[in-house]
Amino acid sequence: VQLQACGGGLVQAGESLRLSCAAEGRTFSSAVGWFRRAPGKERDFVAAIIYSGNKTYYADSVKGRFTLSRETTRNTVYLQMNNLRAEDAAVYFCAARFRPAYGSAVVTGVRDYDYWSQGTQVTVSS
Repeated sequence: VQLQACGGGLVQAGESLRLSCAAEGRTFSSAVGWFRRAPGKERDFVAAIIYSGNKTYYADSVKGRFTLSRETTRNTVYLQMNNLRAEDAAVYFCAARFRPAYGSAVVTGVRDYDYWSQGTQVTVSS
């Protein structure tokens, strides 16, 4: 299974970006998450979607600004990021879980996922 994350770039504060996460080799079936790592920090949870029930979860810092969606035919998950702030700047990673997922307790940790993408850089200038 290979995950491809893309869509990062340089934007000004207040602008938007859409990241995408596509999988090759296996169809997304349980959960897909997004994490980010800012310089000198740990990899932090950003958002996740559980396919069963189409439930989404967001970190408090991005609620109301970031939105997850999925395009099943393309086996792709999108992270729409609006009103970007300087503190959103980081390398973003998507991750896939194929074990069953039943709630937020199993989709917000790094260890909850089985496969990871390479990172895509998001830079926000203020």
